[in-house]
Amino acid sequence: MEFWSKLGDALIGFGQNTGIYWIFDNFFGENQAWRNIVMIIVALVLLYLAIKKEYEPLLLLPIAFGMLLVNLPLSGVMAEPDGKIVGGLLHYLYQGNKLGIFPPLIFMGVGVMTDFGPLLANPKSFLLGAAAQFGIFFAFFGALLLGFTPEESASIGIIGGADGPTAIFTTIKLAAHLLGPIAVAAYSYMSLVPIIQPPIMKAFTTKEERQIKMEQLRPVSQLEKILFPIVVTVVIILILPSTAPLIGMLMFGNLIKVSGVTEKLADTASNALMYIVTIFLGITVGATTSASKFLTWDTIKILLLGLVAFSIGTATGVLFGKLMCKLSGGKINPLIGAAGVSAVPMAARVVQKVGQKENPTNFLLMHAMGPNVAGVIGSAVAAGVFLTLYMK
Repeated sequence: MEFWSKLGDALIGFGQNTGIYWIFDNFFGENQAWRNIVMIIVALVLLYLAIKKEYEPLLLLPIAFGMLLVNLPLSGVMAEPDGKIVGGLLHYLYQGNKLGIFPPLIFMGVGVMTDFGPLLANPKSFLLGAAAQFGIFFAFFGALLLGFTPEESASIGIIGGADGPTAIFTTIKLAAHLLGPIAVAAYSYMSLVPIIQPPIMKAFTTKEERQIKMEQLRPVSQLEKILFPIVVTVVIILILPSTAPLIGMLMFGNLIKVSGVTEKLADTASNALMYIVTIFLGITVGATTSASKFLTWDTIKILLLGLVAFSIGTATGVLFGKLMCKLSGGKINPLIGAAGVSAVPMAARVVQKVGQKENPTNFLLMHAMGPNVAGVIGSAVAAGVFLTLYMK
């Protein structure tokens, strides 16, 4: 009889330690388990978008799965160590984000995969990349008006650059408590570039402007390609030392590719290392979106500000493209201004697609890559400005 009593107590104890029991016991209680259910549904929706719709799957899928893990009751994946009790697995992996290690490593891989040739062949592209960063500062001032602190506003503003690693790096330094919603917003809008940008591009251009064919870009020498990352590193970091981790790793990655003497390093940085870091960064960022932190009014404000910032960045890039079109006597297609946001290479592909719809013989991809890679540098510089002003 005692055996059955102990067995019954053990089964009851087992049941009370399950996530299912926790949900029913806390559904409307202090822990508000219904919020965990909402976040699990959000995670499943993001997984659907990543797998079925292929919206930025390399990062959206790990982020969504990290979100799922952290919101499953009692999972403890982000638990901090307590005395002799070790913390959760993702708590330790998250230190790569917290210490600012993962985003610069991602930038190194991006540098290897980036061709600055179109930018060097047409230096005016720098201006289009700069114009598209206006959305960052618009969101910054908008966030200030909505009651966010300058540090929080700076982190939110970077969403407008459509650059996930830069947004994560800036947020970790200035407003780490907002990392979850800001990272989700940044990567969501990066994945939605093909949906968000075309209506804005068409609204600010005429059919004739969208049909403009641009001249073929000049060839860029090997010496130019080697000197560019070195010169950019020296100039930008001397002016904004806080950009050293991002700009330094971006240009280092590019240099090991264009130098032509470190093929194995370039291959490792752009493949194995890049994908390993992407997995860790994505799943740990997703794990910061616990229900108690994510389901707030601030998250809604951040998502809206991010969308507005990205839209305005696209619009200002196109409008500056129109100005350059006029000044060049109609030689520049204003659509390429939309590629000034740093969603590489998605924004450039969208420009190519919209341009070819209007004129099937048009080929704008390489012309759009100039502003696109300039946008990567521009968003890192904008982040450097904020870090210089507000990092304590």
